[in-house]
Amino acid sequence: MDINKLKQEVIEYSKEIGIDKIGFASADVFSELKERLKRQQTLGYQSGFEKGSVDERTEPTRLLPEAQSIISIALAYPSRMKDAPKSTKEERRGIFARASWGIDYHVVMREKLDKLADFLKEKVPDVSNRVMVDTGELSDRAVAERAGIGFSGKNTAIITPEFGSFVYLGELITNIPFLPDSPVEDSCGDCTKCLDACPTGALVQGGQLNAQRCIAFLTQTKDFLPDEFRTKIGNRVYGCDTCQVVCPKNKKVDFHHHPEFEPDHEIAKPKLKPMLRISNREFKNTFGSIAGSWRGKKPLQRNALIALGHYKDITAVEEVIEVMQTDPRPVIRGTAAWSLGKIGTERAYNAIHEAMKKEKDEQVIYEMEKGLAFEKEASRS
Repeated sequence: MDINKLKQEVIEYSKEIGIDKIGFASADVFSELKERLKRQQTLGYQSGFEKGSVDERTEPTRLLPEAQSIISIALAYPSRMKDAPKSTKEERRGIFARASWGIDYHVVMREKLDKLADFLKEKVPDVSNRVMVDTGELSDRAVAERAGIGFSGKNTAIITPEFGSFVYLGELITNIPFLPDSPVEDSCGDCTKCLDACPTGALVQGGQLNAQRCIAFLTQTKDFLPDEFRTKIGNRVYGCDTCQVVCPKNKKVDFHHHPEFEPDHEIAKPKLKPMLRISNREFKNTFGSIAGSWRGKKPLQRNALIALGHYKDITAVEEVIEVMQTDPRPVIRGTAAWSLGKIGTERAYNAIHEAMKKEKDEQVIYEMEKGLAFEKEASRS
């Protein structure tokens, strides 16, 4: 078997099926990453969403014992929404991060990688492959960096020369010993724009992220959002793009290669008030096809309530009161009370006082007290 010829055939086929960039890496242990992950664990910087042990995340042969190399691919996604709808005083909108625009990228990426795997199977019948997209044990970014897709920026994203950091990543572990490509030179230089712009200081230093403070992570949690972050998430319903948007490498970067990733305006920038009363079926029908739906509707509804408070949306008061009074979930009732206090109308405060007389959950009562604290602040000013 001519490995070099096969590699070129794989590259050509990847173009035919719409892969924007492809690279090849060895299946050696990711030793540097292993040490970094251990430090992250020690510091408590991990999100908890990571799959597998540190060894599984850094040793490809634990996932495919006969692994010889890894094929890394990248698909570019849009950074700008054409004719994006605007928030109005009557209809405030939230925003999903760009990585959740369009069809769930896991589905699209896996389809491309499966086609690559099938292509290799045709060429090498006894080939062994394993496909991974984000939810697998391997670090997509570490593989992409080794494969020459791009370099790991100070914002911890892979930055490609062609598409900036607005790319989805996935990989195919294989027992074919492809010749590895050369890594891309790091060109962040002295720039610290991403570190300076991070709303919560989650980027503790270049290339190191405290996921527990990252808005992209926080918007996906299901419990009460800690107070210090509520004023930071603004109208973000899911995810955060700040560290990518400010990156000079992303200036004027906007690719629309894949129709699947084009945003539906009413999903990517949803009206906030309707999100409060959406049923499970409506949620699945509306948001089920996007990546941002994977945690269910609860975190998104909580974030929508915080966003309405952020906007001080007087038009939402009655609907938020109804949520506070009737929703069976303490996190949603409590966040609604906080939001009402943030909006700050007399009607909102009176409703909190009344609901507080009937509320049994201590956490919800605590949130109601927070809501009423805004009333005291307003009376002093």
